[in-house]
Amino acid sequence: MYEKKIPELLDCGLAISVKVIGGKWKAWIIDCIKRDVKRPSAIHREMNIVNPRIINLHLKELEEYGIICKKVYAEVPARVEYCFTPVGESILPVIQVLEDWGNQHREYIQHNQAEYREDAVPVLR
Repeated sequence: MYEKKIPELLDCGLAISVKVIGGKWKAWIIDCIKRDVKRPSAIHREMNIVNPRIINLHLKELEEYGIICKKVYAEVPARVEYCFTPVGESILPVIQVLEDWGNQHREYIQHNQAEYREDAVPVLR
């Protein structure tokens, strides 16, 4: 198994929070499960621009952190669903605040990003 050369310092609440919900796709996965998109195949369809392998990796990480749990039903064919643990439920208001902030400042961020790119000096090679 791969071991990071630089140890993670998880003695700070902010570092732990960013570790758990940070990354490009974890908040979207959490939002899917919140909206009752709980089966892996349904999550893959919902997030069709993301490689399924990456989604599965993030699902495993969220499960490892104790944010979600995997329910495997004894059925044929097998049925798997993800649900929130109590700690996972407690993170939903945080995700909602982040979504609200993004919606509130979307135009501002998009405008500044476009302006910054127009003003950027081209790199000479």
